[in-house]
Amino acid sequence: MSMLFVDHGIFRLAYLNAHRLSGKTWRAAQPAPHQIRRFARKGVRTIVNLRGARECGSYWLETRACEQAGVKLVNFQVRSRAAPSLEELKGAARLFNEIEYPALLHCKSGADRAGLMSVLYQHLHEGVPMAEAKKQLSLKFGHIRQAQTGILDYFFERYLADSAETPMDFFTWVDTLYDPDELKASFQAKGWANRLVDSILRRE
Repeated sequence: MSMLFVDHGIFRLAYLNAHRLSGKTWRAAQPAPHQIRRFARKGVRTIVNLRGARECGSYWLETRACEQAGVKLVNFQVRSRAAPSLEELKGAARLFNEIEYPALLHCKSGADRAGLMSVLYQHLHEGVPMAEAKKQLSLKFGHIRQAQTGILDYFFERYLADSAETPMDFFTWVDTLYDPDELKASFQAKGWANRLVDSILRRE
């Protein structure tokens, strides 16, 4: 019972923040075992855990629930408050090509890391234009761009600005122009938004 409060699970029982990305993929917050069973009944074959493997009750419950439901659990950790690394970006592209679908991508709240990966999934795997795919990072999903998590918006906006000046595909930009350290140094979040995300929403 304590897990419902320690990991904010009590809120996700009422609202999982689950949305379709395509006919074969969903995004969501951390699912509880009964929610994993429900996705399995819908045909989901793979769950991608964007929080990574952790010494945490919710992870142990998820691992067991996936085993019981016959769903493959893949751990692919990304960050919500940092400029994406080249390893994360290229690893995401490989992941989308290798996993078995239908699939579910999830983080803790379904807002930031799920948003990052949803943009990448739609653009890289489904061919959605970046300007449209970028809408997966929005307040609709609980993402607050004014906080440190807004560095994810800034990342995609820099690509769109550079490619508008000199047309190039996403990974050409990543390989030739993108500098994670420079991006981090030039991004500034709002203090009030960080307090909201870190103190009230308590996202990890």
